[in-house]
Amino acid sequence: MEIRPVQPDDHAALTAFFHRMPEGDRTFFKEDVDDPHVLASWARPGAARLIAVENGEVLGSVAVVPLHGWSSHVGEVRLLVDPECRGRGVGRALAQRAVLEAMDMSLAKLIVDVIAEQESLIGMFRALGFEPEALLVDHVRDRSGQVRDLLVLANSVESQFASMSAAGIVDSL
Repeated sequence: MEIRPVQPDDHAALTAFFHRMPEGDRTFFKEDVDDPHVLASWARPGAARLIAVENGEVLGSVAVVPLHGWSSHVGEVRLLVDPECRGRGVGRALAQRAVLEAMDMSLAKLIVDVIAEQESLIGMFRALGFEPEALLVDHVRDRSGQVRDLLVLANSVESQFASMSAAGIVDSL
């Protein structure tokens, strides 16, 4: 598996990747991935968007989206993994690369929004040093109209980078 920045010629593979996502997952996308202009913007320099690719197929994607104004030191992690590839370390590898992207962007803190029921995803981020910072009750409405709790996990970029460096993870990336 190769993890690399999104490139302009990844459009078809990204489109196929997003079409493989179950309807339940699509509820929580923060961007209109069906809009070709959105996907094209991901390939621009400095976009901080990476994909995990194997045999020409996108297995997962991660973005580090900087916040604005008084939160400009914070980046939001947006991570997606193909349902067929979950549990294989794709998400963990992408999340680790997000920390490196955040360092390059001079961000001090990373946050990730997770539906509170997604225990395995929460466990993965907790194992990477993210800690629960806020629980927003009934904050998200899915496509069927059901409301769900949103958990915000946060991590200090410098602390995470130091931990990854000490464990030799940075060198392997």
